[in-house]
Amino acid sequence: MDHHPVEHHAVHRLVSEIAARATIAVGLAGIALIHLLDSIGKWSETRYLFWMYVALMAGALVTAGAVLFSRRREAWLAAAAVAASALVGYVVNRTVGMPDATGDIGNWTEPLGLASLFVEATVVVVSLIGFALRAPRTLALVTTTPSRADLLAV
Repeated sequence: MDHHPVEHHAVHRLVSEIAARATIAVGLAGIALIHLLDSIGKWSETRYLFWMYVALMAGALVTAGAVLFSRRREAWLAAAAVAASALVGYVVNRTVGMPDATGDIGNWTEPLGLASLFVEATVVVVSLIGFALRAPRTLALVTTTPSRADLLAV
């Protein structure tokens, strides 16, 4: 059996990228689902929070699509931003509260909130690592002048 290290490296990179994209997309879908489940009471309690949840859910799903179906590196950064915004919202809600919504101050152990924190942190970490690993590569400067034969061979 003939092994080609370059091909093995390319396959490994492809599998890693697919796994990361899937993790981010499933995480973003999880963020949307968790906020859908929590939004039911928000409609009658604090209407503006309900609409913030709707915006988060839509943003999470659109960004999941971008991560899955786009080759743009910025999609990874957008995924981290969406998840981080939800994470920051949770921390603000549990520390100082939101306008007309202070009932959750100090309520750090609510199960849906803990699940949300876990998923959001996972998406942030995987997205930022993926974004960093996909940094544009700079081309090495050519230090020799190609010969005419080299130019014609191309």
